[in-house]
Amino acid sequence: MERLIMEKLLEWKKSPYRKPLILKGVRQVGKTWILREFGKRYYENTAYFNFDENEEYKQFFETTKDIDRILQNLMLTSGQKIIPEKTFIIFDEVQDCPKVINSMKYFCENAPQYHIACAGSLLGIALAKPSAFPVGKVNFMQIDPMTFTEFLLANGDENLARYLESVDTIEPIPSAFFNPLYEKLKMYYVTGGMPESVLMWTAARDVSAMQETLFEIIDAYARDFAKHPNINEFPKISIIWNSIPSQLAKENKKFIYKVVKEGARAREYENALQWLVDARLVHKIYRSSSLGLPIAAYDDLSAFKIYLVDVGLLRRLAHLSPTAFGEGNRLFTEFKGALTENFVLQTLLTQFEVIPRYWSQNNPPYEVDFLIQRENDIFPIEVKSETNTASKSLKKIKELFPDKIRLRIRFSLNNLKLDDDVLNIPLFMADQTNRLIGLALEKGARR
Repeated sequence: MERLIMEKLLEWKKSPYRKPLILKGVRQVGKTWILREFGKRYYENTAYFNFDENEEYKQFFETTKDIDRILQNLMLTSGQKIIPEKTFIIFDEVQDCPKVINSMKYFCENAPQYHIACAGSLLGIALAKPSAFPVGKVNFMQIDPMTFTEFLLANGDENLARYLESVDTIEPIPSAFFNPLYEKLKMYYVTGGMPESVLMWTAARDVSAMQETLFEIIDAYARDFAKHPNINEFPKISIIWNSIPSQLAKENKKFIYKVVKEGARAREYENALQWLVDARLVHKIYRSSSLGLPIAAYDDLSAFKIYLVDVGLLRRLAHLSPTAFGEGNRLFTEFKGALTENFVLQTLLTQFEVIPRYWSQNNPPYEVDFLIQRENDIFPIEVKSETNTASKSLKKIKELFPDKIRLRIRFSLNNLKLDDDVLNIPLFMADQTNRLIGLALEKGARR
């Protein structure tokens, strides 16, 4: 399966400012595979060290900070050769190895001729600890679940993926492309973007194996909860995790602790929730009190929404059967469009540097699903699960902030269209959002 992050890895390899790389991503998202595949494609050889399988490797980092000595010991123990510039060094499962993570500082300062990358499950948790962070001495990269575009490539639909990339005008997508893309997107909602789940469908067309794979991934995450240093937080993390489908099923998807457990209060559960955020198993989207730059300056820290790392995992966690794939628009509308919102957020996170927010007000109630910051502009986004796209909130936010909104964006099952300052993007084109915004702004400027 082709992963688009391979291009970023190649840019890292060629960069004159290259530093040791830390690759972040949740368990089973493909970190090890992509690093080994990258080494196989672009280096003479790869030296792979797994600190979970071979705990004795850790001792080489405990007694010295001399890089040559560390590498010599690793080579002698493993029998792998390491040649500057020609060998790609992978340190895997380093989340419990602070000395290994700290050694990246000395690789950067004293041995830049070595190309090295670190990965590990729950690495976000480890890096949240100040002692494990080699400030300014590493490059970071994030690998997320496979995008819909990557799903198309894995499914043998290169023609559809190429077509989406080739769209360079804001005009309706022909039915010959629209209809199959719509059907493929429904299947993506079922499989999600976890590589093994995608493989079970694209290679074997085995729905039961795909279902079992997603269950095993969720089970593995649940076992990870027990790795929290405070054992009292373990049940709280589990309760929050299992409550996410219920949270997203509400019309107002603002996270409410009482949905987690009757009588629950924020102070009791906020550490458990933060653990899930640091692990990147969930995404925390704050409410924005106004539209301004930087967008983070207007965060209402008391109000936020929670989404899952992957739409397929959300479907599985919610016990929604894959048979919904054949039931018209049901996958798009199930639990009030929660799957669709989760999907849109996933793709926005891969395209924009700043984490999206959402906007709402009370009396009378209005809510816009997401706000994105693109360069020095903020764009409101409405997510519609069907073809009925009437939106009072998208109209209201324009009335309240007329000078701050150049373009409003709506995702729906309708065709690609620019209607005055409202850009309608078909859901299957969500991966193209950043580029389509640019095209729409150009078109608006030419009017």
